Amino acid sequence: MHTGVKITAFAAALAATFGTAYGVGAGVGPVVAEEERPAARHGERQPGGHGERDAAGHGEWDAAGHDAPAARAPGGLQVSERGLTLALEPSALRAGERGELRFRVTDADGRAVTAYEREHGKELHLVLASRDLAVYRHLHPVRGADGTWSAPVELPRAGDYRAFADFTPAGGAALTLGADLAVSGAYRPAAPPAPNRVAEVDGYRVELAGTPAPGRAAGLTLRVSRAGRPVTDLQPYLGAYGHLVALRAGDLAYLHVHPHEGPAGPEVSFTATAPSPGAYRLFLDFRHGGKVRTAAFTVHAH
Repeated sequence: MHTGVKITAFAAALAATFGTAYGVGAGVGPVVAEEERPAARHGERQPGGHGERDAAGHGEWDAAGHDAPAARAPGGLQVSERGLTLALEPSALRAGERGELRFRVTDADGRAVTAYEREHGKELHLVLASRDLAVYRHLHPVRGADGTWSAPVELPRAGDYRAFADFTPAGGAALTLGADLAVSGAYRPAAPPAPNRVAEVDGYRVELAGTPAPGRAAGLTLRVSRAGRPVTDLQPYLGAYGHLVALRAGDLAYLHVHPHEGPAGPEVSFTATAPSPGAYRLFLDFRHGGKVRTAAFTVHAH
């Protein structure tokens, strides 16, 4: 039996619920494709990576294979945790214009962290999401010798965003820190993305089966097709055939899970445990034809 990566217990009620409809947030865009290593075999830990993640985005093992500290809060809600801080540099990001986001991860003495474990081929994963969950970006910034990270970014809409840094410091356990980010321009509030089980992106159709269940593990399966035919030759992206990020409606608590072992499509499966009833926004990254695309879903755990 395959064992999926779980999203495990975190507390706090969801701050928002959505009405029933079909659709995808128009702001969701593809992430940048890159050279990939083969997908990991079932049960195989990525070099320099960690094992399963809990609801805070923490690993259940640290880099040495020992038990990691218990999570105190969902991932991405804290700008500082375990003596580390996500420090965004002042930026002048404007909606619809290409800019650069710069930041550092600093220790308790204010020094930039420069040693990281590699997880899924990268030292750090950066996720940006608008507060209304209509815009999502999964980026891979470049680190300078002084520990400053930078990433080009273009965001389509003005408003409040949350930046998530997902990383494992050398010798430590996985951690996700979050900080607020403002994008200037003419702001037009958007309705929350409606619940949907089908997403269309660049001619691909992705169908979601399964529903997160509060307090118990539940399977989620995403099936990818194109022009009515199943896609059976998905390409590895960061060592897997799909990556799933979930954000809790309202406070944007960050969850990051990885799939079961399986063939290269058309299905990519996960196991998730929801902490409580409510709404979640799920973002699936998958790679095909040399390009990474993102399919988005809104579901209710009940």
